[in-house]
Amino acid sequence: MTGPRYPDLIARLPETVPFVGPEVQERARGARFDARLGANENVFGPSPRAIEAMRAEAAEIWKYADSASHDLRHALAEENGCRPENIIVGEGIDGLLGYLTRLLVEEGDAVLTSDGAYPTFNYHVAGFGGVLTKLPYREDHEDLHGLLAAAQDLRPKLIYFANPDNPMATWVSGDVIEAALDKIPDGSVLILDEAYIEFAPEGTAPRIDPEDPRVIRFRTFSKAYGMAGARVGYGIAATPLIRAFDKIRNHFGMNRAAQAGALAALKDKDWLNQTLAQVSTAKEQIAQICRAQGLTPLPSATNFVTVECGQDGDFARRLVSELVARGIFVRMPFVAPQDRCIRISAGTADEIAAFEAALPKALAAARG
Repeated sequence: MTGPRYPDLIARLPETVPFVGPEVQERARGARFDARLGANENVFGPSPRAIEAMRAEAAEIWKYADSASHDLRHALAEENGCRPENIIVGEGIDGLLGYLTRLLVEEGDAVLTSDGAYPTFNYHVAGFGGVLTKLPYREDHEDLHGLLAAAQDLRPKLIYFANPDNPMATWVSGDVIEAALDKIPDGSVLILDEAYIEFAPEGTAPRIDPEDPRVIRFRTFSKAYGMAGARVGYGIAATPLIRAFDKIRNHFGMNRAAQAGALAALKDKDWLNQTLAQVSTAKEQIAQICRAQGLTPLPSATNFVTVECGQDGDFARRLVSELVARGIFVRMPFVAPQDRCIRISAGTADEIAAFEAALPKALAAARG
């Protein structure tokens, strides 16, 4: 007997995933984490209005969801000063990145990103046969000007740029992005990943005409709105590009309860502002704990703190391993020189206390 006949492209792909989830790690270690501070989730949770909306919708879960996400798209359009025709809703930014790559990238097409930037994008590009070119970070920032300079010769189908950045939590002002738009080559699309935009300083979001065909912006309910498990993301782009998603997307991929929850969350500004304040407080506590142990927290425009450990990537990996062994789930950048750092998500008071208790012991063990 023979098995399935995989296409050559699929047969060549490595059997890897971009991230190993905390539940997978918990099963491997045979114990739950005391502090879940590695996935950049919003531990403060969704608006109570969102929870109630999802609970109410549970009785209707026998129905397929609205394939057009009509109510949510209209609310998002009003929120972002555009038309519903400029909005695509999908299964988180991860799902939308996959749809966009499928839509635009053929095998052999050039795609441009930063070495160490969000790896799920790279995963999608590889899965559709795109050829990735990666530029190094510049002073812990994704190098927008370097990316656009390289794009002049490369002429990539897609250029990926996150603002604010994951994993370094750095950012550039919206003015910088606006001034760079004319450097996007004809036929290239700039992906502006704004997953953390709600946490960023005023002026971080650029002012871009939604009908500008050179840019697609992605945002999410996973971070500031505390709905990572619901998988709700959205894109803002020119009408023809948004319409083109209908050629390849899963039209019933959006969970019915998740759509209702996202709509309710979007309307609860008081809860969002409360969450932003809690995240800010938690980040400052994490920074103080790290400074007390001789580590250097970097400025953050996200819901996590990236911390320079003062040594190389091997030391940071040992530190992450020692924290995990003590029940503290954290992550770190994958690529040098950013891998000299670890990354700690904002947590509850109890989680931060657990991190504070574990950090000195983990550092001592990592230093040997």
